[in-house]
Amino acid sequence: MKKPVVWALAVVIVAVVGVGGWRYWQSTQPSAAAVPAIDANDAELVALGRDVYRAQCASCHGLDMRGEPNWQQRKPNGRLPAPPHNETGHTWHHPDSVLFALTKYGLSAVAGRPVTTDMPAFEGTLSDREIAASLAYIKSTWPLEIRRRHQQMSEQAARKR
Repeated sequence: MKKPVVWALAVVIVAVVGVGGWRYWQSTQPSAAAVPAIDANDAELVALGRDVYRAQCASCHGLDMRGEPNWQQRKPNGRLPAPPHNETGHTWHHPDSVLFALTKYGLSAVAGRPVTTDMPAFEGTLSDREIAASLAYIKSTWPLEIRRRHQQMSEQAARKR
């Protein structure tokens, strides 16, 4: 074979492998379309979320959503304590799509690399509606200004996907 043909064949192979790899990676990412409405103004959803939160989240994050003490300092096992979900924590710094994916698929899936954490993935334990409800309940406890800023961030993130 002549050199130009070999080069052309190599380029085609690299392109096919690259596109295939990209499509595979995209297929493994949580979809924004898969995120149900997380509406802190929906009384029925918030009531369900309160029950889910108490059963699944409060043991680590606290009934008062204050998280574990010294939540920004690693434990002796190297893991971070459960952060607060109230306005003093960083939960509201992440859009709905990230909060939903983190809760459903776990931190490793969101980070795209293995992460050792005490936070379990709830896929197979909670339905999408229950996950959305627990997040709606958490959001319902935030001050209105934080809720407004979080809503803007979530809408902006949804437009980018």
